[in-house]
Amino acid sequence: MRRRQQLKNTFYERRVYRHRVTVSILIVLTMTMILVGRYSQLQISDYDIYKTQSDRNRIQLLPIAPKRGLVFDRNGLLLAENIPSYTLTVVKERVRSLDDTLAIINEIIPLSEDDIEQFRKRLSRRRPYEAVPLKFRVSDEDIAKLAVNRHRVPGVEIDAQLVRHYPQGELFAHMLGYVGRISEREVDVIDPVNYSGTHYIGKIGLEKYYEELLHGTVGYQNVESNAHGRILRVLERHDPLPGGDITLNVDAYVQQVAYEALKDQRGAIVAMDPHTGGIIAMVSAPGYDTNLFVNGISSVDYNALQNNPDLPLYNRALQGQYPPASTIKPMWGLAGLHYGVVTPATRIADPGWFSLPDDSRRYRDWKRGGHGASVNLEQAVVQSCDVYFYELAYKLGIDRLHSFGTRFGLGDVTGIDNTNERAGLMPSREWKEKSRGGHWYPGETINVGIGQGFMLATPLQLAVATSVVASRGELRAPRLLASVGEEAVVAPLLGKMEDVSSAHWDAITRSMEEVVNGARGTGRGLKAGLTYRMAGKSGTAQVVGIAAGAKYDSNAIHARNRDHALFIAFAPADDPKIAVAVVIENGEHGGSVAGPAARKVMDAYLLGKPKSDLVPAGTVGPVVTVSVGAETNE
Repeated sequence: MRRRQQLKNTFYERRVYRHRVTVSILIVLTMTMILVGRYSQLQISDYDIYKTQSDRNRIQLLPIAPKRGLVFDRNGLLLAENIPSYTLTVVKERVRSLDDTLAIINEIIPLSEDDIEQFRKRLSRRRPYEAVPLKFRVSDEDIAKLAVNRHRVPGVEIDAQLVRHYPQGELFAHMLGYVGRISEREVDVIDPVNYSGTHYIGKIGLEKYYEELLHGTVGYQNVESNAHGRILRVLERHDPLPGGDITLNVDAYVQQVAYEALKDQRGAIVAMDPHTGGIIAMVSAPGYDTNLFVNGISSVDYNALQNNPDLPLYNRALQGQYPPASTIKPMWGLAGLHYGVVTPATRIADPGWFSLPDDSRRYRDWKRGGHGASVNLEQAVVQSCDVYFYELAYKLGIDRLHSFGTRFGLGDVTGIDNTNERAGLMPSREWKEKSRGGHWYPGETINVGIGQGFMLATPLQLAVATSVVASRGELRAPRLLASVGEEAVVAPLLGKMEDVSSAHWDAITRSMEEVVNGARGTGRGLKAGLTYRMAGKSGTAQVVGIAAGAKYDSNAIHARNRDHALFIAFAPADDPKIAVAVVIENGEHGGSVAGPAARKVMDAYLLGKPKSDLVPAGTVGPVVTVSVGAETNE
């Protein structure tokens, strides 16, 4: 019997249907709950997070660079200022294709290979969304061209900013130094927050030494921008704190006269106040235009400076190390008096040469035949008698010479508020053994006695040593900075030679006065028309050695191998207000070449020339004409 087949099972179908509906409802409910939960998280739990992220697309925190402090001379003349400049910048994150954008910009505003090369270097060390400079000093015409083509170059902006400028150009180049673009090495050491709105930093000189003071504190602002990154409005602003304005001890007019006194010569002049340590003038020649370095110097300009045989980038005032030659003789004369080796009346025979005991070698005087049968201390200083100081140095010995020389600041950095100062060299037994691996010999002491041999000093050190003589024993750290705002800066007193008697100071000062005012003084050509009493000492430093007994012939020697000319002086002699040191490379004669330069600087400072006479560097200013008598070796 065949079984009946049920074609439709209503109960089963209903059960399956209910099951499917239930599962579907559960799935929908579950998805709804997940969706509601996610919405709740986004809109409630994580509201602050996503609101902040949303605002970041609309609101930006932009740093505001502080205004760099200004620099003035003692009379209020502006030496370093900030001038407005326009810079073409690019924000990489807002540029579709960097190469295409650069190509378009090049069509609108011609870009040099150097512009693009420097831009890519800056691009490699930028922060995200930071505008990177592409071209500096953009003209108004170029700005107009970019405005018309703005739609073609999104992410490209014109940034107006203050840029450092040095109105006096090369006149203060080595003293002030310059600011420049922050390098990759400097990025690792500076405060990233305080320099976030700044592209410049002091590189050398005063600008670097007082960087923290001059820079100021960065500010910031919250701005609202559109989808293209263009600023629509400022929501909040915190102004930066500007850098401090500083006033220097330097007199720009005296600086100008000193620079002109070295015109077409290589050398340095340093003038300072012997009682305060304030630097009145500090010149190294030749100079260079520091404005070239502010926005990055071109390869052509830099190579021209670097390959110049006169080394314009070399700061001779702080880094040039020269034998002080006969300018050191007043200090050694004072040492002889102080240690009781000689008295003002002590006379030493001068046949024109000196020999050590049991030694046949003759150390000759610059003047063949000597300066007379015998000379005393004053005559030896006035006529620059080498024989006298050969014997004096031998009797003093290198230990006492070294000890006494360091009291004048020789052989160590002066502590001036500037960069890259060199220490010179005041030799000693210990130095010789450590650096040369040998013993000290008496013949080396003889050379130190006339400021030659191993002994070296910078022009600044010679000025400091001269100020010690002028102030009768006060050794002060030289200072360029006079005040910050209304707050005066005092140069620290490093030492005072209270154990040296007043009579000994009188003897040395009197002998230095006679160098200029005496009938046989090596600087006697300077006294014509002199209205104040000057005390000085000339010096001539050998550059290359000549054979013993041979006569120096400048015509047979290459110009750059001729002797250096030196001169130190202070005035007025009875109440010194200025101490000067002059070094002129290959000038040959201290009294007749370096001396007039010192006289011009002193006249400019003491005779009260009007400061309105200051003229731009490189032009002939109102300089003083000095008649010079017969030339001498010193």
